[in-house]
Amino acid sequence: MACRIASPVGISGATIACSFLLPPSRTGSRPGGKKALGQIDLAYLDWALEDFSGYIAADELYDGPFCVLSIVDNRTFKRIAYRVLDHDPTQDDVREFFRAFRAALEQRRLAVRGITTDGSPLYPAVILDVFGAVPHQVCEFHVIAELTKAVLRAVAKVRKTLAGQKPQLPRGRPSKRTRRAARKCQRIQQKIAELFEHRHLFVQHHLSPAERKTLARITRGLPQLHTLRAIMDEVYRLFDRRCRTDTALAKLARLRHRVARFRQVGKTLAKLFSPNLEKALTFLDDRCLPATSNAVERGNRRYRKMQKTIYRTRTQHSIRARIALDMLRDARAKPRAETTTALHEARAG
Repeated sequence: MACRIASPVGISGATIACSFLLPPSRTGSRPGGKKALGQIDLAYLDWALEDFSGYIAADELYDGPFCVLSIVDNRTFKRIAYRVLDHDPTQDDVREFFRAFRAALEQRRLAVRGITTDGSPLYPAVILDVFGAVPHQVCEFHVIAELTKAVLRAVAKVRKTLAGQKPQLPRGRPSKRTRRAARKCQRIQQKIAELFEHRHLFVQHHLSPAERKTLARITRGLPQLHTLRAIMDEVYRLFDRRCRTDTALAKLARLRHRVARFRQVGKTLAKLFSPNLEKALTFLDDRCLPATSNAVERGNRRYRKMQKTIYRTRTQHSIRARIALDMLRDARAKPRAETTTALHEARAG
């Protein structure tokens, strides 16, 4: 179809007007989206489940009024199923989604051996209802992230306390009577600045000898910060693959008893008493069960990237089509790369 050209506008260029039959799309749909929707439950699902590991990761992704429920193979990183809702998900929505997925597995004589999710309350009861007593792992990264945020808030509270201890000084240069107070104010301010600059040392997993020396210097005179760092070391030791879940739970019980003795620290680390921390140790009894839900989080990051660069205005149908098209591209990536390599080798002779 030929495109007509409008008359030139201005003195520095021309405006091209295209005679398309339909107005430009603003919903993000692209050619192939409708076909992709028809292939997700057939050819794509066969490809995704041909080497199914039995370990899945489930998560929900919120996009304005919409929510995307996703299931990904947590070992092969293949996206298996998804569902787009026009409201916040409930346990009934998740139950229906999981039952449809279980039916697809039963048709192929497959079964779920382990599930990894975040700490959302949507999943525990539904997983027990649909899949039975399969191991349910709460993502290790989500649990540790909550604890590290609590520790950093405690460090910020210490900085605020130190700032309140600074003596009040009159404006201008300090006189002979206020020089001692000025020096004290300067020392406290330097301590606050060091605690802010090196706050990552309180939550970093591994510390070098130089970093440990820096940590000892900036926490001198602040024993509660020494206790926070020691507790974080114990938390990281809980997730050591070399021990079993029962051993880690015994360590956790001793750690909770220790934290309960310190009132200030105990209030700060209330997340340490969350039942999600116990579920985050399930993977220690199964070498094949992943400790994190990184597989499904990777798909969420792809969606966020696509959301920013491809389309702005979203509808439920366009979201379904875009995700389906992206999943089909994943399925065709390996054959496409093999074809490209074969063509290059043929040209090289």
